[in-house]
Amino acid sequence: MVPLKGGFDGLHSEYEVLDWRGRSYFADYVFDPMLSRLVIEIKGFGEHVTNMDRKKYCNELKREAFLAGMGFQVISFASDDVAYQPAVCIYLLRMVLSRFETSNKQVERIFFADQEIIRYAIFLARPIRPIDIAEHFSINHRTALGHLKRLCQKGWLKPAYRGTGQRILYYELTRQGIDGLDRGLN
Repeated sequence: MVPLKGGFDGLHSEYEVLDWRGRSYFADYVFDPMLSRLVIEIKGFGEHVTNMDRKKYCNELKREAFLAGMGFQVISFASDDVAYQPAVCIYLLRMVLSRFETSNKQVERIFFADQEIIRYAIFLARPIRPIDIAEHFSINHRTALGHLKRLCQKGWLKPAYRGTGQRILYYELTRQGIDGLDRGLN
């Protein structure tokens, strides 16, 4: 696992924030390094689902919208996931925090790009084409082809050829590709 740059010096627990009504609210955690303001909530099923009425639900959504308006990004984790699937929570939190890092290694970017392309292929539920990647990720055609070829080398995608096998029409997801995505999240 790649260490997080800078650590959690800007992490504050039970951080007081005023809501849209001017009332105090205590966020579970606020991570506030220089330019980012991130609220991290850990929500229990009972308190945030079974014991919530319509008014509390509306207030919860208004509070999150207000925080977004104040420049905070709010991410929430289920307390069950924190307790029983911490690796998934760590992975997702790292993805969010990586946007705030000042520099990224090429290897890390490629790793995340590979996983995002596989996720997108699953979302499309059909073979993927270079134009799909280029348009979805706002990259040029040649870069999209490079990503797809690399995923073929890994065995995560396989090319589908037209006619005599001269030209690749599209790329199909392999079982190994789906398993590779699952391993990245576990």
